[in-house]
Amino acid sequence: MRKTIFLFSLALLFVSSSVFATLFLDWNLTEDYTVKFSTQKAEGTLKGLKGSVIFDPAAPESARFDVTVDVATISTGNKTKDKHAKNKGWFHAAAHPTIRFVSEEVVATGNKYLASGQLTIKGITKSVAIPFTFSPNDAGGLFEGTLTVKRADYDLNGPFLFGGLVGDEVLVSLRVPVTN
Repeated sequence: MRKTIFLFSLALLFVSSSVFATLFLDWNLTEDYTVKFSTQKAEGTLKGLKGSVIFDPAAPESARFDVTVDVATISTGNKTKDKHAKNKGWFHAAAHPTIRFVSEEVVATGNKYLASGQLTIKGITKSVAIPFTFSPNDAGGLFEGTLTVKRADYDLNGPFLFGGLVGDEVLVSLRVPVTN
């Protein structure tokens, strides 16, 4: 009987600690984030960041990111460029309203992390790796990272913009404050 009670108590402790840990590792995205992109002849931001972020800096292997940004929110500071970016040749926002990243693995690399997963743009999914840092703070924490995306990989061919070719490599910078 004591053995049964002990095993039951141990199981209860395990379940409750797992639930407790999950509650504190499921981060809420704040509105203060930035998703910036820059290339040879264009730069701007994307808004509408939504999704699920589960991350424990002490156990990155249990992390899970599943996030999207809204393509219709693209802002280059030029309304004509924004309109072109939403059209078929570029992002085709009407048919592909979001850009999505889903992690498959997160590992620690020294004092940084690397999230490997699937990035979907314009209905095309490719494997990417996003190096990032996480800085805990009183409000929660801050994720910061960058990645380079090749436009041609995602059929983002578009026309020339204002007489200049937009470079094939696009640097994406992420700054995402979170709360729990």
